[in-house]
Amino acid sequence: MADSISEQLADAVQNARDVPREMAEKLLIDVAGLCVAARRTDYARASLAGWEASGGCTAIGHSRTLDAAGAAFVNGTAAHGEDFDDTFEGGPVHAGAVIVPAVLAIAERNKIEGRDALRGIAVGAEVMCRASLVAPKLIHKAGFHPTAVLGAMGAAAAAATALRFSKHQFVNALGIAGSMAAGIIEYLAEGAWTKRMHPGWAAQSGIRAADLARAGFVGPRAVFEGTHGLFHGFARTADGDWDKLVGGFGERWVANSLAFKPYACGTMTQPYVDCARRLAQKGVRAEEVVEMVCEAAEGTVHRLWEPLADKQRPPNAYFAKFSQPYCIAAGFVLGHAGLEAFTEERVRDGRLRSLAAKVRYEIDPDNPYPDEFTGHVRARLKDGRTLEERQGHLRGGRNEPLSRADIEEKFRLNCAYGGWSAAQAERFLAFARQAFDSPTDLSPFRS
Repeated sequence: MADSISEQLADAVQNARDVPREMAEKLLIDVAGLCVAARRTDYARASLAGWEASGGCTAIGHSRTLDAAGAAFVNGTAAHGEDFDDTFEGGPVHAGAVIVPAVLAIAERNKIEGRDALRGIAVGAEVMCRASLVAPKLIHKAGFHPTAVLGAMGAAAAAATALRFSKHQFVNALGIAGSMAAGIIEYLAEGAWTKRMHPGWAAQSGIRAADLARAGFVGPRAVFEGTHGLFHGFARTADGDWDKLVGGFGERWVANSLAFKPYACGTMTQPYVDCARRLAQKGVRAEEVVEMVCEAAEGTVHRLWEPLADKQRPPNAYFAKFSQPYCIAAGFVLGHAGLEAFTEERVRDGRLRSLAAKVRYEIDPDNPYPDEFTGHVRARLKDGRTLEERQGHLRGGRNEPLSRADIEEKFRLNCAYGGWSAAQAERFLAFARQAFDSPTDLSPFRS
């Protein structure tokens, strides 16, 4: 009997080498800063209050401690809550907000060595990123959130790796996680909060799947590729490119190209914000604009452009993060699309609403999405001029990565936004630099 995809992954994990520590440290720093930034939000407080089980694990920035699943859930929800977390071009999936919370919770609960936590983060992120390439766009097209669905699998792999599972246990953990994967994208309709919890739910699902596997519970070997497997259920296909998942796993780390966002909004929106900012820097005023027309990939329209009238007048701040017209207006008028661009007061700003109402799209049949995330804005002005900006890649991604210093500065700004002192932020940065050299202790970061 040929080895299943899960069995091939288990073998590859055992033989993985040159684990990317720098990538894991960047993820740890970025995720922690986002947890702090969100710690006083309504959704973070609701996530904490809605979890019954207590324990010895840390929800970063909160005094209450939880069981491992609860800490992973709260941290994952907070890390993704502002849509400011890392993304994988080609997926897209948000690996850090799932994998880092899952591994930190396991590390605290089981007091594992730092090197095991490092391997867990690297393997979990790699599984998520590679799995997103197996059947590009199809999970989204079927109405599901790839981060939620594939996150459960990545978190299970991360936990199984960090806990040094046997091959049999590893395969069972993945098999069980396949029945815990979930996440619909109906949040797009009105800016509901459920997308925020998807990484947290995936993180805790991976932990629960690993715990069940360790206790002897049995899951299906062919959870990925089976006739009724994960991709059949969530991508409506069992004919994916499986070499994208297993080929060279543990030898070539695709997660090294994870992108870190400069803006607190949807991934595919980021290059458009850059284009809008450059137009404004040419001295154009918003009131001079007659219309802005943007070339867009067809695969992004249902999430970021339609219904166009609603996207031009977002009903709340969270909805605005997935509105191309609003984000373009923010980039043009405010000069950024940071956390301050997505408050309830800001989305009612007449200047932003007026400009967003002038933004529309046309489909570019040659757009390279999802292989590249591009931006384009063409502005027609009252004096008859037409000005245009293009960007062929995501800033912060593989073609123009943020430096370690950039990510640490983003972390400091997020910590300040969430109410941590500069001293608290620097203590965490010092911790992150040696986090994978000793057992994890997050107790100093519970307030």
